[in-house]
Amino acid sequence: MEVMEIIKDAFTFPSKNIKILLIYVVLAVLAGIFSFLGTIVYILGFVSAECFLWGGLAFIVSMLIGWVLSGYLISVIKSGIELDDEVPEFEWWDNFITGFNNFIVAIVYYVIPAFIVFVVGYITNVFGNLWLVYQEIFLQAQNLYTGAASTFVVSDALSHAMVNLAVSLSITLAVAVVVFVIFLFIQTMAEARLANTGSLCEALNVFEAAKDIPRIGVGKVIIVILLIIVVVAVIEGILSFIYSFLPILSILSIIITPYLIFFAQRAIGLLYSDIA
Repeated sequence: MEVMEIIKDAFTFPSKNIKILLIYVVLAVLAGIFSFLGTIVYILGFVSAECFLWGGLAFIVSMLIGWVLSGYLISVIKSGIELDDEVPEFEWWDNFITGFNNFIVAIVYYVIPAFIVFVVGYITNVFGNLWLVYQEIFLQAQNLYTGAASTFVVSDALSHAMVNLAVSLSITLAVAVVVFVIFLFIQTMAEARLANTGSLCEALNVFEAAKDIPRIGVGKVIIVILLIIVVVAVIEGILSFIYSFLPILSILSIIITPYLIFFAQRAIGLLYSDIA
């Protein structure tokens, strides 16, 4: 499909079955409520062990609902891959299993770039430079406390350590941005592979997921994903402007946000249909 056809189809897709969208909204609200209750009860858990246990249970329920929602979104991607105009129904157990698999995919595709960034940070000596800065600041603070110095002095050692830290941090952050953006694209392909094959192994095949990008067309993948981001950002920006004048309308975000999520997932499926 052409790029604009993908965006147009994906944008109208969620409106084809409002009932399903509302079910998703209700589940998302429930997940949010349980997560919020878990947080509050965990705070109270420092006072009562029983509250701590109830907080853990609330988080587990929220996570289980989240897996169902995640699995359903994979089925939305699948509808795009198969060029099916019907909004998929919830298939609770299948959605749950798929959502759990997608949870594993998300962890793997986060751990890999995080490890790469950690290695770069080690090579550029971020941790060593940070320790040196800490030692110098601690020494200056100790001198102030003991009266050995009347003012905080930026010594040559501290200045040198801060420069080295700034350089190493800049290099590491630059690499982090590039690596995480690349893996965001690859993870998107991995989710499409999970939707297309139903296989966790296929989704975790990082090299094949990466190869899917040139198979579709690097330019097309970048343009579609950027358009998805732009459409969502523009709509959210306009709504935020409206909400600033009419705060009560912010309740609409409960429906609009899931609508935009459906739009994004459908677009990814249509994009991947080129090679499915």
